Amino acid sequence: MPKLNKLKAVSLCAIAATTGVALAGATPGMAYDHHKEAAAASQPTIVEAAMGTGMHETLVAAVKAAGLVETLSSEGPFTIFAPTDAAFAKLPDGTVATLVKPENKATLTSILTYHAVAGEVTSADLVALIERNGGSATIDTIAGGKLTARLAGDTIAITDAAGRTSTVTKADVDVSNGVIHVTDGVFLPG
Repeated sequence: MPKLNKLKAVSLCAIAATTGVALAGATPGMAYDHHKEAAAASQPTIVEAAMGTGMHETLVAAVKAAGLVETLSSEGPFTIFAPTDAAFAKLPDGTVATLVKPENKATLTSILTYHAVAGEVTSADLVALIERNGGSATIDTIAGGKLTARLAGDTIAITDAAGRTSTVTKADVDVSNGVIHVTDGVFLPG
């Protein structure tokens, strides 16, 4: 998946350069921590964690249909905004069934990578970024699109390019190759 790795590197540089967010693993000269590596090795990957929740079956099926299991099981790190099955159910009837067809793999991949950010961005990173930028922050996705994060009370709300707003219902699910933020909506790139 060299194209995805190139996008990941470009996205990581764009986030770091435009937002000033320090992403885990992005700082040269960072001290090597054997304890952190051992703890990470005992944690599930993004895909394994999603498979074990019981509320991300649609997301896992979509990741498999798009051929992204290997990528999202790789070292990363990635930040994934993971829509629940209930979030996918809010889409118009037949949308998911159409997207997982082999002929729609490119569209499905684009939508799924629109939910992914290169690097590990915790909820504290997002809140700091939102506050530093006057109440909203733009996040570059691996797909090359942008998401806008804002605070809605003490909840992080994410608006996609289509103008749909979803909230993070569970933040900072730590996995071996990044972090997952569970969302109540599916992001659409436009």
